[in-house]
Amino acid sequence: MVKSILLVGVGGQGTILAAKLLTTGLMEAGYDVKMSEIHGMSQRGGSVSSQVRYGDEKVHSPVIEVGGADILVSFERMEALRWLRFLKPGGRAIVNDYRINPMPVVSGRAEYPEGILEELKSKADASVVDAAAKASELGNPKVMNVILLGAAIRSMGLGSIDWARIIRENVKPAFVELNLKALEVGLGLV
Repeated sequence: MVKSILLVGVGGQGTILAAKLLTTGLMEAGYDVKMSEIHGMSQRGGSVSSQVRYGDEKVHSPVIEVGGADILVSFERMEALRWLRFLKPGGRAIVNDYRINPMPVVSGRAEYPEGILEELKSKADASVVDAAAKASELGNPKVMNVILLGAAIRSMGLGSIDWARIIRENVKPAFVELNLKALEVGLGLV
């Protein structure tokens, strides 16, 4: 059976690194894995998405169709709402309770929508986590991505993979211990 994980966020949040760590772990566990990433205007705070599909059988495409994601991991509230249509019926959303104002809001041409979390919870099995607060407790807001990765790993039942080794081998040495702590925090959130 092929499973699909959609990770979405805003440029600079580490969405792609989280997807690459996930993909590496899945491949080393023996799954056939395909990954696709879309950067968009990521360097200007635009939308970023990574699609990871894996399974015991052959995965033919990295692309997740509308209604095809088993899990949606959103690094930002509004991105969760934007990508919600990709979640399959009965799928699960992990949503970071974090707000990044897009350019139209920053420039005053639009307002950030209210009630996003309530809407998400009414339309999906959504777990809302405050990865920003947890990352701040660890001393570095940049590890929100690994906290969210840990939550996704727990939700997908992938805890048997040696994620600590994956992090040690794929994260800059100066940040390994911090990221290992972030992973543990994420594993405990859902």
